[in-house]
Amino acid sequence: MKRFFILSAIFLLMVSAEKCSEKKSTTEVYKGRLEIKAICMNYTIKLVEGNIDTSKIVSSWTDESTKKNYSSVFALANPCNFPAGIKQGDEFNFVIDTAAASDCVVCMAYYPIPGKKLAIKIIEK
Repeated sequence: MKRFFILSAIFLLMVSAEKCSEKKSTTEVYKGRLEIKAICMNYTIKLVEGNIDTSKIVSSWTDESTKKNYSSVFALANPCNFPAGIKQGDEFNFVIDTAAASDCVVCMAYYPIPGKKLAIKIIEK
């Protein structure tokens, strides 16, 4: 009976480890464009390629300062991890970042952003 229990436990651990590695390797890569690079890291990003759950992004949003309409956008939730070299209009590849947020100092000046935020990690493809 002990042998059966031990073999069962080993089997479960192996199957669990395999499932974990599958999740890591199937992280979807998206393409985005920095639409608005406003004061105090109030950044708005457009989803250019990929299928993000529509509950995580805003399908249609109007910048109240410029009255310009945007589709499939979100605000950047982790501005401290966003590369300074990316300029407004630049496209880049990213994954959704599920790591713990890193804190940094960001000024509190206001610029309109979409109502939904995503933490992302820029990657080289």
